[in-house]
Amino acid sequence: MKRTFPLLFAAWATAAVPVSGPALAQATEPGSEEDGLSLMERGAELFFRGVIDEMQPALRELRALAEDLGPELRDFVSAMGPALRDLLEEVEDWSAYEAPEILDNGDIIIRRKPDAPPLDTTEPDPQDSIEL
Repeated sequence: MKRTFPLLFAAWATAAVPVSGPALAQATEPGSEEDGLSLMERGAELFFRGVIDEMQPALRELRALAEDLGPELRDFVSAMGPALRDLLEEVEDWSAYEAPEILDNGDIIIRRKPDAPPLDTTEPDPQDSIEL
């Protein structure tokens, strides 16, 4: 695929270069707009068909992987879903945190970046709270 992608891109880029001179004059004749549009459509169709043909083996592998991992992922989501939802509600800006780190004892920690803005740690005024 590494070789075919540059070739496909070059073919697409060549087709996208505007035509000048007599070819442009010929393309503006009445009735030829439909032919030009259909040629562009055909070129786009061939381009995307080639991309799809190149991607099909990878998509098949991805589908097989999804079928293999599907039950495990469902179990993970059902077990960890509520905790992850709570974590997502708690953290407002994920860019203020470093990547998760797994410690030797198995704990997972997520540290704030040193240059992250400080957290709003103001305590609510006890006089403004409602007693239940």
